[in-house]
Amino acid sequence: MIRTQIYLTEEEHEGISQLAKSMSTRQSALIRQAIDEYLTRKNPDGKLAKIRKARGIWKNRTDLDLSEIRSDFDRF
Repeated sequence: MIRTQIYLTEEEHEGISQLAKSMSTRQSALIRQAIDEYLTRKNPDGKLAKIRKARGIWKNRTDLDLSEIRSDFDRF
Protein backbone atom coordinates (compact mmCIF):
# COMPACT_ATOMS: atom_id res chain seq x y z
CA MET A 1 0.00 0.00 0.00
CA ILE A 2 1.02 3.56 -0.58
CA ARG A 3 0.49 6.09 2.15
CA THR A 4 -1.27 9.31 1.13
CA GLN A 5 -2.88 12.26 2.82
CA ILE A 6 -6.17 13.92 1.99
CA TYR A 7 -8.03 16.95 3.27
CA LEU A 8 -11.60 16.46 4.45
CA THR A 9 -14.22 19.00 5.36
CA GLU A 10 -15.40 18.93 8.94
CA GLU A 11 -18.65 17.31 7.80
CA GLU A 12 -16.81 14.62 5.83
CA HIS A 13 -14.51 13.89 8.74
CA GLU A 14 -17.38 13.67 11.20
CA GLY A 15 -19.38 11.45 8.86
CA ILE A 16 -16.56 9.02 8.19
CA SER A 17 -15.66 8.95 11.89
CA GLN A 18 -19.21 8.10 12.94
CA LEU A 19 -19.60 5.51 10.20
CA ALA A 20 -16.30 3.83 11.08
CA LYS A 21 -17.28 3.71 14.74
CA SER A 22 -20.72 2.27 14.01
CA MET A 23 -19.21 -0.39 11.75
CA SER A 24 -16.32 -1.15 14.12
CA THR A 25 -13.76 -0.50 11.42
CA ARG A 26 -11.08 2.04 10.61
CA GLN A 27 -11.63 5.22 8.67
CA SER A 28 -8.88 4.24 6.25
CA ALA A 29 -10.68 0.99 5.41
CA LEU A 30 -13.91 2.87 4.66
CA ILE A 31 -12.08 5.41 2.50
CA ARG A 32 -10.37 2.62 0.51
CA GLN A 33 -13.71 0.86 0.08
CA ALA A 34 -15.34 4.08 -1.14
CA ILE A 35 -12.51 4.65 -3.63
CA ASP A 36 -12.76 1.06 -4.89
CA GLU A 37 -16.52 1.39 -5.42
CA TYR A 38 -16.09 4.74 -7.18
CA LEU A 39 -13.41 3.37 -9.51
CA THR A 40 -15.57 0.35 -10.32
CA ARG A 41 -18.53 2.58 -11.23
CA LYS A 42 -16.40 4.91 -13.33
CA ASN A 43 -14.50 2.16 -15.15
CA PRO A 44 -16.68 0.90 -18.02
CA ASP A 45 -14.34 -2.04 -18.63
CA GLY A 46 -14.98 -3.24 -15.09
CA LYS A 47 -18.74 -3.07 -15.63
CA LEU A 48 -18.48 -4.94 -18.91
CA ALA A 49 -16.38 -7.66 -17.30
CA LYS A 50 -19.02 -8.13 -14.59
CA ILE A 51 -21.81 -8.31 -17.18
CA ARG A 52 -19.87 -10.85 -19.21
CA LYS A 53 -19.14 -12.90 -16.10
CA ALA A 54 -22.86 -13.00 -15.25
CA ARG A 55 -23.87 -14.04 -18.77
CA GLY A 56 -25.74 -17.31 -18.83
CA ILE A 57 -26.08 -17.74 -15.07
CA TRP A 58 -29.75 -18.71 -15.44
CA LYS A 59 -29.46 -20.92 -18.51
CA ASN A 60 -29.70 -24.21 -16.58
CA ARG A 61 -32.50 -23.14 -14.23
CA THR A 62 -35.42 -25.56 -14.32
CA ASP A 63 -37.48 -23.96 -11.59
CA LEU A 64 -38.50 -20.92 -13.67
CA ASP A 65 -40.67 -20.53 -16.72
CA LEU A 66 -38.80 -17.64 -18.29
CA SER A 67 -41.23 -17.34 -21.21
CA GLU A 68 -44.04 -16.61 -18.74
CA ILE A 69 -41.92 -14.09 -16.87
CA ARG A 70 -40.82 -12.51 -20.15
CA SER A 71 -44.41 -12.14 -21.35
CA ASP A 72 -45.04 -9.79 -18.43
CA PHE A 73 -42.51 -7.40 -19.95
CA ASP A 74 -43.70 -7.60 -23.57
CA ARG A 75 -45.64 -4.61 -24.77
CA PHE A 76 -48.20 -4.73 -27.53
